[in-house]
Amino acid sequence: MDDEQAIALALAEAKAAAERGEVPVGAVLLSADGLVLARDGNRILERKDPTAHAEMQVIRAAAAKLGNERLTGTTLYVSLEPCAMCAGAIAMARIGRVVFAAEDPKGGAILHGPRFFDLPTCHHRPEIGRAGDAEEAGLILKEFFRARRG
Repeated sequence: MDDEQAIALALAEAKAAAERGEVPVGAVLLSADGLVLARDGNRILERKDPTAHAEMQVIRAAAAKLGNERLTGTTLYVSLEPCAMCAGAIAMARIGRVVFAAEDPKGGAILHGPRFFDLPTCHHRPEIGRAGDAEEAGLILKEFFRARRG
């Protein structure tokens, strides 16, 4: 599976999250050989868990599936730039590569805010990539919040 196909799956998970009333962020984690280990969207409201971001959901699921807290060689695809909490989990899991569609100037922590992977205290720095339609990913979020404001 290539980057565009994987980010399309993440966008589908974002749309499914929106349908559940969650902030529409989706993530997919692929193994080193390109197999889908996990895919999910935000489940913060559903689980009453502030850490149930899409990235955290797929990291937990993949670690359980593999029986290993180290996800070395995997690639995480996310519809939106990960926040600081998720960036920390990505580093702890030793994910090899992170690819996202839309930037998040307000809450993102890779290209914005703390630039987590550039911090001297960060012990693991994944490769960062961009794929997918950033405009579409951003539009999913804008439409979700526009509908919320009524």
